Amino acid sequence: MFRNFSTIVILHVALTLAMVHAQDDQSGFISIDCGITQGSNYTDSKTGLNYVSEAGFIDRGISQKIQPTYNSATLDFQLTTLTSFPQSTRNCYTLKPKQGKGNRYLIRARFNYGNYDLKGQPPQFDLYLGSDLWDTINFTKSLAMDYEIIHLTSSDYIHVCLVNVGLGTPFISALELRLLDSTMYPTRFKSLILFARSNFGTSETVRYEDDKYDRIWYTIFSNGTKDVQTSGPVSLGSSTTEKVPSKVMSTAITTTSPTNYLYYSWKSVNPSDEFYMYIHLAEIETLKSNQTREFNIYLNGYYWDGPVSPVDHTTSTLFSSFYNLSTYELKMNKTQNSTLPPIFNAIELYTAKQLLQWQTEDQDAAAIWSIKSTYGLKRNWQGDMCVPQTSVWDGLNCNYDDKGTPRIISMNLSSSGLSGEIAAALANLTMIQSLDLSYNNLTGTVPEFLSQLDFLKTLPLPAGLLAKSKNGGLLLSIEASSDADTTSCPKDSCKSNKHNKVVIPLISTFSALFVLLTILGILWIIKRRRTQGRIIRDELIGSRNQRFTLSEVQKITNSFSSVIGKGGFGTVFHGSIGENQVAVKMLSESSAQGYREFQAEVSLLMSVHHKNITSLVGYCNEGNHKGIIYEYLANESLEKHLLDGSPKVLSWEERLQIGYDAAQVIAGTPGYLDPEYYTTNRLTEKSDVYSFGVVLLELITSRPAISKDTYIINWVESMVAKGSVENIIDHRLHGLFDINTAWKVVELAMTCVVRTSVERPTMNDVVTDLKNCLKTEKARRGAKPNNLNAQMSLSLESMRGPNLR
Repeated sequence: MFRNFSTIVILHVALTLAMVHAQDDQSGFISIDCGITQGSNYTDSKTGLNYVSEAGFIDRGISQKIQPTYNSATLDFQLTTLTSFPQSTRNCYTLKPKQGKGNRYLIRARFNYGNYDLKGQPPQFDLYLGSDLWDTINFTKSLAMDYEIIHLTSSDYIHVCLVNVGLGTPFISALELRLLDSTMYPTRFKSLILFARSNFGTSETVRYEDDKYDRIWYTIFSNGTKDVQTSGPVSLGSSTTEKVPSKVMSTAITTTSPTNYLYYSWKSVNPSDEFYMYIHLAEIETLKSNQTREFNIYLNGYYWDGPVSPVDHTTSTLFSSFYNLSTYELKMNKTQNSTLPPIFNAIELYTAKQLLQWQTEDQDAAAIWSIKSTYGLKRNWQGDMCVPQTSVWDGLNCNYDDKGTPRIISMNLSSSGLSGEIAAALANLTMIQSLDLSYNNLTGTVPEFLSQLDFLKTLPLPAGLLAKSKNGGLLLSIEASSDADTTSCPKDSCKSNKHNKVVIPLISTFSALFVLLTILGILWIIKRRRTQGRIIRDELIGSRNQRFTLSEVQKITNSFSSVIGKGGFGTVFHGSIGENQVAVKMLSESSAQGYREFQAEVSLLMSVHHKNITSLVGYCNEGNHKGIIYEYLANESLEKHLLDGSPKVLSWEERLQIGYDAAQVIAGTPGYLDPEYYTTNRLTEKSDVYSFGVVLLELITSRPAISKDTYIINWVESMVAKGSVENIIDHRLHGLFDINTAWKVVELAMTCVVRTSVERPTMNDVVTDLKNCLKTEKARRGAKPNNLNAQMSLSLESMRGPNLR
C-alpha cells in the first residue's frame, strides 16, 4: 500500500512539473538584457521571462546605465541598462535559435536612451536584419522605443545589426526573439514590421505569460467610448490563426451612445507602405433576448466588411492588406437591425516589407562559427561573414552569385595564435580554394578530410604538424604531372594553370617521406573523384532508348550545321532520323555544371510522358561527347513568343494556361537547378518547384532567366519592393489582366524560388493556385471557368536553361 501511495505521489509531482513546464515553455525564446554583467542571468519578476547577458551573442560594446531620474518602479528592468557602440560603424548580434530556419519568429529590439551619456541628445541610427534595413531608430516621439518584426527565416542564423549613420552613437537596451506558431501571420515572402498593436478597454499592458508568444499588447485611450469587460475566458474561433490571448479579448470598447460609431485612424510614415490589418472581435457582454449587435466596417469612407456580429466569447479575426494612402480611417457603424452599438476588442497593424535575406550559406557559416569557438579567435568577427561585401570578415574572401548565398572561397588564419589540431569544421568549407594556417602552433597529423575539398588549390601547411627536429630548412614542392587531366577540373578551378602546388616545410627525411606519400595520396584521390564525377553510366538512361555513336549524331545533324537554340548545358541542333525531326542537345565540353544538368534532364525525360514535354529518343555517350536526342516541336520556342519583336504576343490567359499545363507533370527538374542541389547533389520535389518558379517568372515578365545585367529573380524582387505589379507584367499586354490575379501569380512564382526548399509550396499547391487564377482570368474574359483544355504547342528549348516543352 505504501508503495502504491509513493507511486501516486511521484506521478502527481511529475504531472505538476510537466504542467508547469508546459505553461512556462520558453524553449523558443531568446531574451537578452543588454548591459548587465557578462555571463549573468535572471528571471524577470513581472513577466517570468528568463534573461541572459549578451555574452556569446556579440563580442564588443560598452555597458551603460540610464540616469536615475529616468528610472521608475513601472519601468521594465531590461530598460535600465544598455550597451553602446562608439567604436566601429556596424555592430551585430547573432542569434541562433535551436528551432533553426524555416520558422517564423517575432524579433523585438528595445531602446531606452535615459540620457545615459549626459548629452541630453538621443542619437539616430539604422537597425538592420542581416543585410536588409529593418528601420531607422528615431527618438522624436519618445526616449523609449520598441521595434518589432515578424520574420520567416531562410537561415539558421539571425543577425541584428546597429549601424552608425553619423548622428550619434548606436545603443540597444534589450533584444528578444520569440518562436511563433507556423499558422500565425501567414505571409509568403514578406516580413511584417509592427506599426501598432492596440488592446482596447483596459489600462493594463498584456504580454507573457498571458500571451505565450510574448507579444506586447499596448493600451490605448479613446474619447467618447466606454470600457466593457468579462471575467469568463474567450476562446479562439475558426477564423483566427493569430492565437490572440483570452486576456486581450476579454476587454473591449463600445460607444457611449447607441447612435454613435467607433472610430480608429492612423497615418502612414510612407504612403507606399503596404499595411496588413488584423481586427480581432468577440462579444463579451451578455445580450438579452431582444438585443442584437450588428455593424458594418468602412475604410476611408468605403464599405469594407459587414454586417459583422461578433460571436459570444469567441474570437473572430478580420484581415485585409492595402497600400498607397497616407491617412487611414476605420469606422464601425451599427446597422438598422442592431439594437446595440459596435464593439472593438483589439487591432494589429503591420507594414509588409520584402527582405532579400542575402546571407552566407549556412554550411559555411556554421563552419566559421565553430572555428571561431574552437580557437577562441578574438578578431572583429560579427554578423554575417560575407554580407554586406563592405564588411567581410578579416581573413576571408567570398564568392557571390545571383541567388544571394555567398560561399567562402579563401581563409587566411596565418599568425593567428592557433593551437591544437586542425579544426574538423574546415571540412564543411566545401568551396574553399585557399586555406592558410601557417605560423601557428598547430599540432597533430594532416587530416584526411583535406582530400575531400575538391576546389582547394593553395594550402601552406603549418610546420607544427610535422615531427619536430633540429634538422630543418628544406622546402619540398610537389606538383601534379604535366599530363594531368586539367580538363576534369570543376568550373573555374583550373583556369590556365597546368598544375597546383602544395608547399610543405620539411624537417626530417622520415617526415618528408610520410608527408610526400600523404600528399600524393590526396592528389590521387582528388583526381580519381573528379574523373569519376565525369562518368555518366549508360544504365542511367536505360535499355529502352537507343544509343547513338558520335558519327551517327553527326549524320543526324548534318555535321551540327543547324543551331536552333541554347539549352541548360550546351547547344541544341536540328536533325532528322528518317522522316522524323529531332532536336539534339550536345553537352559543352567546357561546362562543369553541365554534367549535373545533363543527368537531371535525362532523369526528367525518362520519367514523364505528357503532351507538353518531349519524348526521349536516344542519347550519345562517347568519351567527352555527350548528348540527348528528343523529338522536335516545330512551333518555335516559347522564348521567341515572349521577347519583344515577336508578331505573336501571348495574352495573360495564354500565359496562365501554359503555366498551368506545365505545372502538372513535373517529376525531375525542368531546368534551372535548385540552389540547394549545388551543395546536396540531390534533387527533390522542391527542386522541381524552384525550377518551375523560374519558368513562371519568364512567362510573367517576358524576360530571360539570365541576362547580361541581371538575374530574373533579383529583378522581380526589386520591382515587388516598389509595390507595382504593372511594371513586372509584360508591358506589351497593356494592362489587359486582372491586377489581383497578377499579384497572386507573381507571389506564387516568388514563393517557388525562395532559397530554402522547406519554404516552397508543393507542386500540388502550385497547380491549385494556377488553376484558380486561370479560372478567374477566363471568367473575366467571358470564357467558361471549366474550359481548361486550350493547349499551345510551344517549345521552351531555346530558353537559357528550362528543358520543359
